[in-house]
Amino acid sequence: MNVSFLTLLRWTGVAMVSAFLVCGGALGEGTNAGPFTIDLPTALRLAGAQNLDVQIARERLLEAKAQQDQAMLRFFPWLAPGAGYRRHDGNIQDVAGAIFEANKQAYTVGAALTLQVDLGDAIYQSLASRQMTRAAEESVEISRQDEILAAATGYLELAKTEASIEVLQDGLKIAEDYASQVHRAMEVGVAYKGEVLRADLQTRRNQLQIRRATEDRRLAAARLAQLLRLDPAVDLLPAPGDLAPMTLVATNAALDTLVAQALGGRPELRRASALVRSAEAGRDGAVKGPWIPTVGAMAYLGGLGGGMNSAWNNFDGTADYLLGATWRIGPGGIGDRSRVRGAKAREQISLLETQKVSDEVIRQVVSSLNRAQSLADQLEIARQTVETAAELLRLSRDRKEFNVGAVLEAVQAEADLTQARLEYLTLLASHNQAQFALRRATGGDTSVAGLR
Repeated sequence: MNVSFLTLLRWTGVAMVSAFLVCGGALGEGTNAGPFTIDLPTALRLAGAQNLDVQIARERLLEAKAQQDQAMLRFFPWLAPGAGYRRHDGNIQDVAGAIFEANKQAYTVGAALTLQVDLGDAIYQSLASRQMTRAAEESVEISRQDEILAAATGYLELAKTEASIEVLQDGLKIAEDYASQVHRAMEVGVAYKGEVLRADLQTRRNQLQIRRATEDRRLAAARLAQLLRLDPAVDLLPAPGDLAPMTLVATNAALDTLVAQALGGRPELRRASALVRSAEAGRDGAVKGPWIPTVGAMAYLGGLGGGMNSAWNNFDGTADYLLGATWRIGPGGIGDRSRVRGAKAREQISLLETQKVSDEVIRQVVSSLNRAQSLADQLEIARQTVETAAELLRLSRDRKEFNVGAVLEAVQAEADLTQARLEYLTLLASHNQAQFALRRATGGDTSVAGLR
C-alpha cells in the first residue's frame, strides 16, 4: 500500500467528521448541487452501514434471536387467571351410579400456574435455535463484507474514470499544442494543409474521448451512490490522488497458507458450521428426544362458592395440584423411524453443503491469487510501456521538420502515450480491485478498520 493511501486511511478528528457530514448529510438531501468529493474510507464506512442487504441480514438475525428466546421460554410455566360459573338443574348421577334430581350452582375465582414441557423437543430445539442464531450472525458479516467489497470496487472504478479524464485532457493539450505548431509552420510554408488536418483530427479524437470518459465517470458515480444508499442524482468525485497501487495481500504468499487462512477466517464457513451443528441437534432431538418424558405440572389456587338451588354462600379457599410425566410412542415419539431418517438426511445435507462452501472458498482463493499476480505483472509492463511512449513522444516533438512522415509520427506518438496511460489506469484499478477481492477471499477484513 502506498504512503498516500495510508495517509487517507489514518484521517481522524475534524477531517473524517467533515467527510461524514458531507456524505451523510448533504448527499442525503436529494440535491443536485455538487459535485461532492468522497474518499475511499468514507465509501467503505457507508457501505457497511446503509446497505439494504446488510439491513435485511440484521433483521433476520433479530428474528433468529427471537426464535431462540421462544425456545428457551418453553422451559417456563405460565399463569392463567380466571373466573367461572356453573349451574345444574335436573337429574344427575352420583359416583355409585344412582340417579337423582339436583339443583345447584358453583362459582370459582382463582389462577392456575401451569407447566407442560416436552423436554426432549425443548432441549434440542433450544440447542438448534442457538446455532441458527450464530448462523444468522455470520450472514450479517457475509453481507457486510460483500457490500464493502462492492463499494471498494465501485469507488476504484470511479477513481479510474476520473483519472482517465485527466489523462485525456493532458493528451488534448499536447495535441492542441502540436496542432498550433503545425498551423504556424503552414503559415510560413514549412508544412502542408494535410499535416494541419491530421493534427486537427487527433485533437477532435481527444475531445470525443473526453466526452465519453465524462459520461463513464458520471455513470460510475451513480452506481457508487446506489451502492452507498445515497441519492443517485448526486454527482460524486473521488478524492484527488486516491488511485495508486495497493498491496492488501502479498501475492508471493504460499497458496497453502492463504487457503488455510481462508478456511479459518471466512464467515461463510462459520455459518455452514453453525448450520451443521443445528442439524446435529435436530438429529439428536429425533433420536434421543422421545426418550425424555413430557413433564406436566399445575397448581390452582382460588376460591369456590355456591351450593344447592340458588345459594351463593359457602365461598372459601380451594387448591388443586397436579404433577405428571408421559412418554409418546408412535408418530412423533418413540419408534418414529421416518422422523429419525428425515433428521439424519438434513444433517447429511448440511455436511455436503459445508463441503461445497469449502470447495468454493478454495476456488476463490486460487482464482483471486492468480488474478492478483497476473495484474501485478501486467501493471509493471504497462508502467514500462508508459515510460517508453513518453520518451517516443519527446523524441518526435524534438524533430523540427513538418513533413508527412514527421507529423504522422508525432500524432501517433501522442496517441500511443495517451493509450498507454489509459491502459495503465485500467490495470491499476483492476489491480486494486483484485487486491480487495483477494483480501475478501482469504477471510481478511476489507473495512477501514481492517485496512489500518
